[in-house]
Amino acid sequence: MAPKTGYSQYNEDAKRRTKHNTLDDLYPSLPNEKFDIIYADPPWHYGGKMQFDKSSASKEKIDLNKNIFISSSTFKYPTLKFSELIKIPVQDIAEDDCLLFMWATNPHLDQAINLGKSWGFEYKTVSFVWDKMVHNPGQYTLSYCELNLLFKRGKIPKPRGARNVQQLIHSRRTKHSEKPMKVMEGIEKMFPTQKRIELFARRRVKGWSAWGLDKVIDNPQPPLL
Repeated sequence: MAPKTGYSQYNEDAKRRTKHNTLDDLYPSLPNEKFDIIYADPPWHYGGKMQFDKSSASKEKIDLNKNIFISSSTFKYPTLKFSELIKIPVQDIAEDDCLLFMWATNPHLDQAINLGKSWGFEYKTVSFVWDKMVHNPGQYTLSYCELNLLFKRGKIPKPRGARNVQQLIHSRRTKHSEKPMKVMEGIEKMFPTQKRIELFARRRVKGWSAWGLDKVIDNPQPPLL
């Protein structure tokens, strides 16, 4: 008989806590308009991987006598596989001259670049580096940073604003997957007059359209598109 592992021990609990999309379709319809700036934080899928308490040497050497802490991105929101993300027709809401600012977790860099290309954009550079000031456990080194990638379609939207926005942002990590507002503020400074939208949004930000699954937003504004 195979040794009992943490994954098998907490399999039923993981199934119970996993969030699922309750819509008939993959995602709500995108707005019927076009934007100069698109800001996206895709709900990357990790294949159901779970994190166990740090007192365990490995998933095979877990103290199964205690209710250890487990975590997974699927416990926080419905995740999407790459094959599902490319089905979202982001290219339909992009102006001929448009920039895409996309968050990419380190294990998904290759997928992120290919996703941007599948949406009709060309990868250009790393727009922001977020120093979370708190590390995540990693397979190789302790992970402190997350990257925001910049993609371009056509030309850079004009008129341009600030050109001295810093790439490196120091902001302590808070809630799971919540990104620092300094990034959106930086984009606003660079492109203050352009039409902007946040994809996979969880709250509405003044000056931005918002699109996503979540119904709960910070401010009492109209519902997400």
